[in-house]
Formats: sequence, C-alpha cells, structure tokens
Amino acid sequence: METFETIETRRSVKHFDSEHEMTKKEVDRLFELATHSPTAFNIQNWRFVHVTDKNLRNEIKQAAWGQAQVTDASMLVVLCADLKAWEKEPVRYWKNADKPVQDFMVPAIDSYYRDKDQTQRDEALRSCGIAAQTLMLAAKAMGYDSCPMDGFDFDAVGKLINLPEDHIIAMFVVIGKGTKEAWPNPGKLSLSDVVVENKF
Repeated sequence: METFETIETRRSVKHFDSEHEMTKKEVDRLFELATHSPTAFNIQNWRFVHVTDKNLRNEIKQAAWGQAQVTDASMLVVLCADLKAWEKEPVRYWKNADKPVQDFMVPAIDSYYRDKDQTQRDEALRSCGIAAQTLMLAAKAMGYDSCPMDGFDFDAVGKLINLPEDHIIAMFVVIGKGTKEAWPNPGKLSLSDVVVENKF
C-alpha cells in the first residue's frame, strides 16, 4: 500500500477475527520495522512484549475490563520502555559510529539523562508513541488492522508480565484481521485549528 494511503486509511479497529493467525515471518517483519522508529540518542528504549500465551492474554483481558480485542486480535503487544536504557552499556548504541562520534555521543547521553527522572519518563513515552505508530502503519501496509489501547489497569498488567522496576508500560497495540469496519470518521479539526505558524 502506498504510504499516503496507509496513513489516511489506518483506523482504530476493535473487532478482530479470533481464528486468524499471523505467520512468524509477518510478526518478525512488523517488529523489525518497529525497530526503525527513532529514539533520542538512539538508545532504543522501547521493549515489545509480544503476548502469545492464551491464558496470559485472558488474564490481561480481565485487567483491560473485558475488551475483546485483547484476546481476539492476532497480536497483542504490550509496548513498554526501559527507563534506564540510557545507562546500560550506552556505547552499544553507537558501536558502528566513528570513534570521534562515539566519544561525543556516549558522554552526551549520560549528561542528558542522569538524575532527570522526568526526562527519562518523557523520552520513554515519546519513543513508545512513535514505535506504536510505526507498528500500526506497517500493519496496515501488510493488510492488517490495529488499535492502540490505554484502557487497562497498568499496575495489574505490569504484575502479569513481570515488568521490571525500571520499566514502564506505555500502551497496548493489537493487530489482526478486522471483522467490522471502524466507526465512521468522526471528523478532523481544520488545519487552521491545529497548525500554528511561528507563535500562538
């Protein structure tokens, strides 16, 4: 599917064919594409928890107030972020760069994040948001539907997936074969409402 068409036709679908299974090749390709999403300082702080265990998905469904797409979609991805990715062997994020670039970027990562909890969290959520959109657009281009979700008990899901203490959950993304059209587009604000030139 052509890029502009993919962007314009992606919708949040909530009804999926529970019998449809995606191939490993399709799943791997989606995750490969998601890892092309940009992150500040290239720290790649997203973590994609691909929930395939049916019992676990049922438990997560209960923590998501019974929303059927959690179990009916072919894929359930709990999009998480490692808040401390910046300090875990940061040289690995620039391993293919020239030495002068490494010598500049690796200390810059430390000075940007150290002792700045809010910055760590903000960047984590930004990174996950970008990755989620990449996943959804890639899925659409492959002929699949998707839905981003934040309607769930974050703490309960964290316990169910054994979320490490230095990680946070940003959202779910479910992907699969839609069985029902999304609601009619409720309308977009005009560009004059959302585009500000230079200053408010």
